[in-house]
Amino acid sequence: MTVTADLAISLDGFIAGTDVTLDNPGGDGAEPLFAWIHDLASWRHRQGMTGGVENRDSELMREWFDATGAVVMGRMMYDTGEEFWGADPPFKAPVFVLTHRPRPTLVREGGTTFTFVTDGIHSALDRAKAAAGDRNVDIAGGASTVQQYLGAGLIDELQLHVVPALLGAGLRLFEGLGAGRRTLEPVRVVATPLATHLKYRLVK
Repeated sequence: MTVTADLAISLDGFIAGTDVTLDNPGGDGAEPLFAWIHDLASWRHRQGMTGGVENRDSELMREWFDATGAVVMGRMMYDTGEEFWGADPPFKAPVFVLTHRPRPTLVREGGTTFTFVTDGIHSALDRAKAAAGDRNVDIAGGASTVQQYLGAGLIDELQLHVVPALLGAGLRLFEGLGAGRRTLEPVRVVATPLATHLKYRLVK
């Protein structure tokens, strides 16, 4: 089992724009980070839609979806996505939501459940590992959640989809990691016109 994080990131290191709120989860100026995903066949299928482009980018998204057996996310990500995801969210797996506000587990269509974890990142990860079986656990976000797991040395593989755009401001991924630095060992580099896909293994 591998603990992963998979994020789109601008060339200048931002994974969200400025003024991130519940009504503006990507932040101002973040459209280039995510626009490339929306026409991919694998992404559209995951959202319950048809059609889309079959290319190398779509293959990489499908690979990530298929390998993930459980997900951990922060409460901000959940709150901003709850209405958009609707009755049949795209995760198709157990999701563990880090929060200080308890809430009963929610069972949705398509195999997605949302379990709200109030006792920290290690507990959420342990529960996700138990639920994932022989598949991976993905630390989905947002930025603060991924930073906590990176800082604690709990992520095994990091995949970054580097989009050819300069945001200039916003939320940076690699800030506030403290003493949790680890060596990044390159696993794969795939360049397409839409993004450069970098996969790293994080080693002690």
